[in-house]
Amino acid sequence: MALIFHTPGEPAGIGPELLVALSRRPCSGSRVAVASAQLLKAYADRLGLSLALVPFQEGQTLAAGQLGVVDVPLTIPGVPGQPDPANAAYVLTCLREAVRLARKHRGAIVTGPIHKATINDAGIAFSGHTEFLAAQTGCDLPVMMLVADSLRVALVTTHLPLRDVAAAISSARVRACLQILHQDLRAKFGIANPRIQVCGLNPHAGESGHLGHEDGQLIAPVIAQAQQQGWLVRGPIPADTAFTPHALSRCDAVLCMYHDQGLPVLKHVGFGRAVNVTLGLPLIRTSVDHGTAFDLAGRGLADPGSLIAAEALALDLLNS
Repeated sequence: MALIFHTPGEPAGIGPELLVALSRRPCSGSRVAVASAQLLKAYADRLGLSLALVPFQEGQTLAAGQLGVVDVPLTIPGVPGQPDPANAAYVLTCLREAVRLARKHRGAIVTGPIHKATINDAGIAFSGHTEFLAAQTGCDLPVMMLVADSLRVALVTTHLPLRDVAAAISSARVRACLQILHQDLRAKFGIANPRIQVCGLNPHAGESGHLGHEDGQLIAPVIAQAQQQGWLVRGPIPADTAFTPHALSRCDAVLCMYHDQGLPVLKHVGFGRAVNVTLGLPLIRTSVDHGTAFDLAGRGLADPGSLIAAEALALDLLNS
């Protein structure tokens, strides 16, 4: 039976209550929380939901309303809407344990939202799930991709200030990200010959060098090389036309150069049901497309749609 290891993320955010809500739904695999059992029970009680926590054993079959658990104690009690750096180590311990379990049992990880600032305020350098999971698994270059229905958007750079993006774009990095995207679209998504559209870095993809030289000098040669290998790759495409219906009908994924080039479009199209997927890892990891929403935490108002979609995609990828 497929194993899904859930980490609900920041204990003061909406992640724990979303997982409690998810546990009320049937699951075709085995759903396991790697988290504080006390925290999950407290959120269930707060929301008036019955929840049976069952210590994790491989091969266990659970019904709706039951949740397997690998208990990771909190440092201090979690208070909805009030993040505390004292629990930063707890958040990262949950992630490390989920990686260990997923690799041992050939399962997948589904991550809830974390609050990067709280972890950094604890004195722990942390740029995001993607980079942390890459370090935990020995992955040299993880690639972030978000999925909303048939739209897939992958990124060459992730959590960088905009002023640093151009310096981070190199032919080697674009080539490596394109290779990982192409490989995982085939291996994990079952697309035999993926059609990939690559965005340019600059407005109008550099306007023939009048608006920047990166597109012609760094990105275009990588695309030409991929085309010589028989890959169905187009670009560099101006980002302002890459997401038109006609352009999207001709591709299986869009490779963007930076975070806010592609993700605003994807979240506009699919917020609440979009899923974050980390490519290049030696395991399957999906995640919600939203943050901790401290203003909603503990009130029973958070929408579990993205978590439902993240678990469903993880199961599909495990079973493909």
